[in-house]
Amino acid sequence: MTPHPLLGIDEVSAVEPYLARAGEVFAEFRAQDSGCVSYGVRLDDGERWFVKEGVTEQARLSLERGWAFHRAVRHPVIVPQLHRIVVGGNWAVVMPWHDGEVLYHPTRRGSESRVAPDSAMARFRALPVLRILHAFGQVLSAHLAVEEAGRVAVDLYDGSLLYDFTAHDLRLVDLDEYRPGPFVVEEERLPGSLRFMAPEELKRGAVVDARSTVFTLGRAARLLLDAGDDESAWRGSTGQLAVVDRATRADPEERFPSVRRFARAWQSARQLAP
Repeated sequence: MTPHPLLGIDEVSAVEPYLARAGEVFAEFRAQDSGCVSYGVRLDDGERWFVKEGVTEQARLSLERGWAFHRAVRHPVIVPQLHRIVVGGNWAVVMPWHDGEVLYHPTRRGSESRVAPDSAMARFRALPVLRILHAFGQVLSAHLAVEEAGRVAVDLYDGSLLYDFTAHDLRLVDLDEYRPGPFVVEEERLPGSLRFMAPEELKRGAVVDARSTVFTLGRAARLLLDAGDDESAWRGSTGQLAVVDRATRADPEERFPSVRRFARAWQSARQLAP
């Protein structure tokens, strides 16, 4: 039986030439801060796959961490890493392809990526509130599984949110920095977007745990449910905003102690919303 062109191969000398032989490379993603280069590949049988190659030492370490994470956590919203291929001293990982657009595009920097009328984030924010609440509910559900597996969120931001505007479905991608927790920050700061990061993620020697994930999820809710980028047009309920306020307090001890407690409070606030 002929091995699968992507799931049945263990090592290649170079990714891009191999993918061109295996099928049609219909998408390329090169401008990545992570040090990865990614490809969308359509095989002869019509299957579409996403292949991400680490091309720097930093990317290799991140993909190692991501591989361990995906072995520990499985959830329908999280796009899984199904196989990895040795490429010289680095790795490439193989994932199923999902249609959609990331809500922050790396080639459009800063607020332009969020407020330009044709940007994915601006179009997402213009959706009916119930659709946005459903999408955020998917994010919460996935992070209950993350917490159950003893992992904490690192580098979750709007570029991790892949939204299909046709099916109105959300997936989580690029969770390679998620780690077992609690853990102590050993560098000057963790990777991530300042708009989403808890204060302790920016401090060497600080402890990062479930309360840090709660902070990031609270920030995600605040930014997704705002009509603009200056956080002055909240579209949720007063009760939901109160939940976000507690989740994003600077002192970790004042936040919800777990993602589960945060999710419970969020659901209660939703049910009480007019």
